[in-house]
Amino acid sequence: MAKEPRVWQRMLSGRRLNLLDPSPLDVELDDIAHGLARVARWNGQTVGGHIFSVAQHSLLVEAIASHIDPDMSREWRLAVLLHDAPEYVIGDIISPFKAVIGDAYKTIEAGLLGAIHLHFGLPAQPAAVLKRFIKQADRQAAFLEATHLAGFGREEAIKIFGRPEPLPRTVLTLLEPWPVAAAEERYHEKVTAALAK
Repeated sequence: MAKEPRVWQRMLSGRRLNLLDPSPLDVELDDIAHGLARVARWNGQTVGGHIFSVAQHSLLVEAIASHIDPDMSREWRLAVLLHDAPEYVIGDIISPFKAVIGDAYKTIEAGLLGAIHLHFGLPAQPAAVLKRFIKQADRQAAFLEATHLAGFGREEAIKIFGRPEPLPRTVLTLLEPWPVAAAEERYHEKVTAALAK
């Protein structure tokens, strides 16, 4: 009789998060911040002495979203900060590989995001308008990362990610990759601050 495969990951908090049936009770901010600070964007194919982490990317997306909508609600801010949170478990898979994998990845990712949202008091499924808003900020972040860190030319990046809008210098300073510990701490602080509002 074949042994069933293990479908959970043990976290440093001691939680066991089931990938196929994730529970909001097994989600911890400490685990998310720790994991996202150690997951590299662009498969690590970026310039600089440190990886550009998913934690730092999430803060860049939040800064862009705040520029687009300075009066963003607490719920929207949290959703923006958590938009890639499932990657603390499943890693950051580049878009071309996601296209190859297909629906299995999307199903796992959606289930994890739903559990994460519920843990933080958000609806499991964000409204369509919020999804579009996050996608807008995320694509701008991807353009900036592509051209500043990942070796893309401007015209190539425009074809893939769309034409960017002008952003203040304060946003652009977030493109300098941070050490892992700094990315973890800053992400944790930003989510904690959003929760406290």
